[in-house]
Formats: sequence, C-alpha cells, structure tokens
Amino acid sequence: MTTQALPSTTAGSSTDAARFKAPSNRWPVIRSYAGLTLIIIWGLAPFYWMVVTSFRDVGYTYDTTPWPTHVTLDNYRTAFSTDLGNHFTRALGNSVVIGVLTTAIAMTVGVFAAYALARLNFKGKYLVLGFILGASMFPGVALVSPLFELFSSIGWLNGYNYQALIIPDISFALPLTVYTLTAFFSEMPWDLEESARIDGCKPGQAFRKIMLPLAAPGLFTTAILCFISSWNEFLLAAQFSTSKTQPVTVAIAFFTGAQPHQEPYTTVMAAGTIVTVPLIIMVLVFQRAIVSGLTAGGVKG
Repeated sequence: MTTQALPSTTAGSSTDAARFKAPSNRWPVIRSYAGLTLIIIWGLAPFYWMVVTSFRDVGYTYDTTPWPTHVTLDNYRTAFSTDLGNHFTRALGNSVVIGVLTTAIAMTVGVFAAYALARLNFKGKYLVLGFILGASMFPGVALVSPLFELFSSIGWLNGYNYQALIIPDISFALPLTVYTLTAFFSEMPWDLEESARIDGCKPGQAFRKIMLPLAAPGLFTTAILCFISSWNEFLLAAQFSTSKTQPVTVAIAFFTGAQPHQEPYTTVMAAGTIVTVPLIIMVLVFQRAIVSGLTAGGVKG
C-alpha cells in the first residue's frame, strides 16, 4: 500500500507545483498582449475618431461622444459633390495616376540598380550606396524653392503637369527602392544563378527567369511602400500641382465649406476616410507578403 501511495503523492505534488508555476508563466503573455493592445489603441484612435466624425451631422461636429451619434451620409455626398468647387473624384484619379507611374518607374530603375549593387564588385560601390541612402534623408522642404524655379522656367507649372509631381516623387521613392532591394538581393544565394548559367541561361535570362520570381516578396513589399509614399505626399504637390492635377492630399486641404470662413471638418474627415480605408485594406490583404518581404532581406541562411 505504501508503494501505491507514493505515485499519488508524487502526482499530487507535481500538480501542485504546476498550479504554482502556471501564474508566473502567464505573466509574460499577459504583458505582451497588454502592450500590443495599448499600441493598437494608440495607433488606431485617431483613425477611429476620423471615421466617427465623418458620419456625424455637421451641427454636431464638436460633439465629444466617443461613439457614433447623429449618423448621416451627407458628409460623403458633400465630399464627392462639385457644388462648392471641390473636385475630389478627379483628385482621386490624379493620385492613382501619380502613384502608379511613380511606383512603376522607381521599381523599374531600382530593381536593376539594386541588383548591380548587390551582385557586381566595382570601385566606389559602398560610396554609391551611401549617397543613395543619404538622398533618402534629404529634407523635401529644401527642394521646394529650387524645383519651383526650375519648373517655372521650363513651363511645368501649367495645365496637366503630372511630370512636375512624378519626378520629385521618384527622387524620394528611388532611394527607398534601391536600398531595400539591395539588402534583399544580397541575401539571395549565388548558387541559384550559377546553376541557371550552367544549364545554359544567359545572365539576363537567369535574372529574369530565376532571380526575379524568387525576389517577388521583396519587390511586392517595396512597390507597396513606394505607392503609399507617393500617395501620401503633400509638401511638393501643394506647390507644384495645378487645379487639374491636384492629388487627394492637396484637394482635401483646400476643401471649402458652405459658408465663408467655414472649415468643413466633417467633410474633410469623410474624404480622409475614403483615402485611408483602401490603403488599410490593401495592407491587411497582403500583410503576409509584406512581412515576408521585409524580413527576407535581413535573415541569413
């Protein structure tokens, strides 16, 4: 009987020890979730308030109720209306054109430049990469005056002057593209390209058929970052765009109210929601590709 009692005593003591240790093992998980919850609330609170205000009646613009009250869709109708001189629909199309062309040109040039910096050995290689990284840190406000003088002298500040908006955006998107893709290409094994050449592929064929498909996560992530960067650009667009080429960031800033000196806050919030929601949906849908692309270039092996 003593022999039978020992296992039960041991099992009981093990159970008690497990119960005693369980709370201490939960605390790191609780702290992690608490921190993540705080970060999410801190990041999404402005967006939540923008959405709530966008559905609120104009007469209750300054209502501080933290949930939707006096709900109406008039703000969204007003945002798309042209009765007050606002051309939000045209601005959306302008932003799409500018964002797509900027991303396409930056990716086309950036892929080849990043591949050359990652694969080729030449003098001044790291100096070139340092200049590219330095260009991404250059303040945009310092470019406003010289670019304004340049574009004025060549007649780029009239009519459909998309080039005056796309070229400056490329100057900011290209360093991001080159630097991100250089790190990504550097971690890709040489053996794949050498095997393709042994099988009879030329360097261009190996790059096009082997390396580019494998680099798809990095290319996809970089393209999304470039598009978001050009979509959100305001400083240069406010100076160089015309009434025909205003992107959404500038068009929203110039929204007018029904009365003189009236700030249409609820309409601005509605327009901001329309502009922001597609980007959020795009990031949520492709979040796995984005995360894999951001982490692939930083892990060896």
